[in-house]
Amino acid sequence: MHATGRLRVLLVVENCPFVRDPRVKREAQTLNSAGYQVSVVSPSASRAWYSRQTVNEVVLYTFRSMAGLGYFGEYVCATIAIAMLCFVVCCREGFDVVHVANPPDSLVLTVALFKMFGKRIIYDQHDLSPELFQTKFARTASMIPILIWLERWSYRLANHVIVTNESYKKVAQDRGAIPGSKVTIVRNGPDLTRGENCESDIELRRMASNSILYAGNVSLQDGLDILCRILATLRHDLGREDFCCIVVGDGDALPAVKELARKCRIDDKVWFTGWIDDSNKYLRYLNSGDICVAPDPPTSYNNQSTFIKILDYMGAGKPIVAFDLVETRFSAQDAALYSNNGSEREFAARLVELMDNSELRNELGQRGKNRILKELAWQYSAVQLLNAYRTCSQ
Repeated sequence: MHATGRLRVLLVVENCPFVRDPRVKREAQTLNSAGYQVSVVSPSASRAWYSRQTVNEVVLYTFRSMAGLGYFGEYVCATIAIAMLCFVVCCREGFDVVHVANPPDSLVLTVALFKMFGKRIIYDQHDLSPELFQTKFARTASMIPILIWLERWSYRLANHVIVTNESYKKVAQDRGAIPGSKVTIVRNGPDLTRGENCESDIELRRMASNSILYAGNVSLQDGLDILCRILATLRHDLGREDFCCIVVGDGDALPAVKELARKCRIDDKVWFTGWIDDSNKYLRYLNSGDICVAPDPPTSYNNQSTFIKILDYMGAGKPIVAFDLVETRFSAQDAALYSNNGSEREFAARLVELMDNSELRNELGQRGKNRILKELAWQYSAVQLLNAYRTCSQ
């Protein structure tokens, strides 16, 4: 602990720049507001090799991402950069707790040396890496035992584990063989203090009488290819022309999704905004949607994961159409219409149901908003985060 009495925390994240990771940003802000001294190591949102800056009292150290080298090359380079920057932070800012967000799970091994010097480790499990890898690379099953081994050691080396939902907690207890007292659920709730008076975007509202909106990552597991086929069904099979689709986000699958939209003859109905760093602009786009969608297909990974976009949709008071996944249903409950068994045609039919019923749209949107206000806003998650830190510090 620092001479001032403030517990010093180092947050480490590899797969997303700090400025683009809403969960890590909220955790850093919550800890800073609670009196912790917070430093962060993350990839840069720019092409800078290295930088140190202060963002809202959080000291941010960034390194250049090498994503263009493929997953293995990226992780090797990032591991080296993170190890070096952790030592820089240790010498310059100091830390008592190192809070590691996965993926990859090798990050906990990278910082394990600090445990020998009395530092505590919190493992913040954002993703189930074995299931995520299986979804992305189904033909490379030989890697799964290695990923499970890395995950198991991440659980064991950590003084405390943070997860996003009950499904992940069960994995930690069953696959990681750790007691429930060592695991805290910190959900991905939206911060309702931001953009309270943000209006919708007028130009987007004028694009069509029904705006369908997707806001999130555009990777293989996110189902944007499925969304293209759903929109093609909506247009070519069900004869609907009174819609546009706004895709807010970016990811490695974006070029393929754009090409599929062209092949499905819906590219004139879809607008890809790319990544939106401006939070107010993001909220304006979110508020411009009449119906929000979560086309994540029913895989083992998706079934057990909580998606930030679902909570964002609900926080904005928007009705949702999604596939019927365990944690998606837990989050949205009766604020969404669900398609069973991954049926794309049923998904399209649910969209039509909401397109033609403004009263139902409003009702579902209000249900979601109420659930966020009463149970799932970040203010409730912040309490659990601080409880986890108190437990870890004992």
